[in-house]
Amino acid sequence: MGRLSIDLFCSLDGVAQAPGAPDEDPSGGFPFGGWQAPLGDAMVGESVMAGIESLDALLLGRVTYDIWRAYWPFHESGPAGAIGRKFGDVPKYVASRGDVDLSWRGSSRVGADMVAEVRELRERHADLHVIGSIDLVQTLLAHDLFDVLTLWVYPVVLGQGKKVFPDGATPATLALLEPPVMGPSGAVQLRYGPTGRGVATGTMEG
Repeated sequence: MGRLSIDLFCSLDGVAQAPGAPDEDPSGGFPFGGWQAPLGDAMVGESVMAGIESLDALLLGRVTYDIWRAYWPFHESGPAGAIGRKFGDVPKYVASRGDVDLSWRGSSRVGADMVAEVRELRERHADLHVIGSIDLVQTLLAHDLFDVLTLWVYPVVLGQGKKVFPDGATPATLALLEPPVMGPSGAVQLRYGPTGRGVATGTMEG
């Protein structure tokens, strides 16, 4: 089986909505779209690039895919050309139960049976990445359909927005896969894996 990695930028209070631009995802009246931009961090950039270089397929939510489809095919040269070409070349699977514009080369739709289809994709690809796509991520987390959850946690509190683990999330115990890494801006990289265990309780005794 291949590896499915989830890559998310989030705030200290766990909000992962619209880090990239004001109009990325204003749903729910979210007022802080583009909150990540003033907090650029070299450590995060290097880690993101390493993940992009190794991936062999993308699984994206509908909103993220539509934003990328309108941007990356036109940026396969220039400073971001390596990223644009990589995203263009690998297979892209779009999680959507409705119609979606699949004109970006290498794109296809999944979603009729999300759990079964994602399991099949993990068998087909060695290094499948989900980037952003918070609604899709919440579904994958609820079904333990991931191997690595990378969170880049920024020193900002947003107070509202879509969270990685919202109220009602499936209780689970995760394993920290490697020591945390802190960047110069104060962003912290955390990498977790599933354990298959729920949440145990007990009593703290001195």
